[in-house]
Amino acid sequence: MSKDKPQITPVQEQNDSKSILEKVLREGARQLLQKAIEAEVDSFLENYKSETDENGHRLAVRNGYHKDRSILTSMGPVQVKQPRVDDRKLRERYPDIKFSSNILPKYLRRVPSIDNLVPALYLKGISTQDFPTALAAILGDSAKNLSSNTIVRLKKSWMQDYAEWSKRDLSNKKYVYFWADGIYFNVRLDDVSSCILVIMAADDQGNKELLAVSDGFRESKESWSHMLHDLQRRGLRVNPSLAIADGALGFWSAIREIYPNTLEQRCWVHKTANILNYLPKSVHSKSKKMIHNMYMAETKKDAISEYHLFIKTFEDKYPKAVKCLTKDFDQLFSFYDFPAAHWQHIRTTNPIESTFATIRLRTKRTKGCGSREATLSMVYKLAYEAQKRWRKLRSFKLLPHVLAGEKFIDGEPENEELKKAA
Repeated sequence: MSKDKPQITPVQEQNDSKSILEKVLREGARQLLQKAIEAEVDSFLENYKSETDENGHRLAVRNGYHKDRSILTSMGPVQVKQPRVDDRKLRERYPDIKFSSNILPKYLRRVPSIDNLVPALYLKGISTQDFPTALAAILGDSAKNLSSNTIVRLKKSWMQDYAEWSKRDLSNKKYVYFWADGIYFNVRLDDVSSCILVIMAADDQGNKELLAVSDGFRESKESWSHMLHDLQRRGLRVNPSLAIADGALGFWSAIREIYPNTLEQRCWVHKTANILNYLPKSVHSKSKKMIHNMYMAETKKDAISEYHLFIKTFEDKYPKAVKCLTKDFDQLFSFYDFPAAHWQHIRTTNPIESTFATIRLRTKRTKGCGSREATLSMVYKLAYEAQKRWRKLRSFKLLPHVLAGEKFIDGEPENEELKKAA
C-alpha cells in the first residue's frame, strides 16, 4: 500500500518562495558588489600604469584574490572575492600611496551604510538603474523599498544638503591648515577639462573638516579665486597659517592675493613624482631615497644638506630634474616652522588623497553619465561621511599658538614656557 505524498501547505509554499527570492537577491547583491570592487582595483591600476621599474615592469599589479569574504547582510551572508593588489614596489617609490578599498574596507564584515556606498558607486559611473534590487539585499533595513525613484530622491536630498552646506556661515571659524587639490572622477562634468576642487582644513582645536567643494579647472587661478572669495564672503577672515598643495595648481596665485600671510608647503608626494619624471628608471631608486631623506630629516639644516647633495649628484646629467626641485625651494621646507607632531599631516596632501584614492580616475571618464550638481553632491556626501572618521591632530593645544604667530624651530616652540607646556 503506497503512502500518500505529504501535502504542501500555503504557508510552506510561501516560505519556499521567499527563500528562493532571498537567494536570488543575495546573488544579485554579490554580483553587483563583485563588479564594483573589480572596477575599483582596475581604476587604481590604471592610475599608476605608467609607473614601472628599470625593466619596464609595472610597480602595481593584480595578484590573484584574497580568500572569500563573507559580508553579513539582513538576508544572510554574501560571499565576495576581493582582488589582491601587489603595490609594494609602488609604495617603495611613493610611501604615502597604498591601495585600500573604499567599497570593501579591510576589516569590514557587515554591510556598509547607504550614505557611503551610493555616492562611491555613483562616482564610479554606475547608473541609477543598477542600484535597487541588489543594494536592497546588501543594505537591508536601511534600504527598505529601495527603487530607482528612491535613489533619485536620495540624490536630490543630498544635493539640497550640499547647497545648504555650501552657504553655511564661517564667521566663527578659525583654520590653521588648508589642504587643496583638484580631483578628477570618471563621471563626466559639463566640460572634459573640469574637475572637483576640494579644500580640507584643520581648525584651531585640531579637528579636520571638509571646508569647500566646487567644480572648476585644476590649474585655473580664477576657479580657485572664486572658491576662496566665497569663503571670505561667508565670514572666514583669519588667514590659515599654512596651505599644502601640488605645485601646479592655480591655487597658489589665488591664495597669495586673498590670504597673503599664509605660508606655502608643496606636497612632497607630488614633488617626488614630478622629479622622477625627468630621471631615467635606472636612477629612480637612488633618487627617491635621496628625496625621502630631505623631507624626513630631523632638522631643516639636515634637510637642506640633503637638498644640496641631490643637486650636486644630478645637476650635470639631469638638469631638468634638478630645476624641478629647486624652483620650489622656498615652499618645500615650510613644515619645519610648525609643530613636529603635525609634520606627517602637513608635508603632503595625503588627507585629501587618502579620502578619494580609490574612486578618483585621471584618465578615462564615463560618457553620458552624471551631472554637475549630482557629482558635486556625491563628492560632498562621500567626504562628509569620511569626515566622521578623521582623527584629531595630535598636540592640538599648540594650534592657537601657531595661529597667533608663535615661532617654531625644527618643530619645537621657540618660547621656553610654551615648550614646557607642549
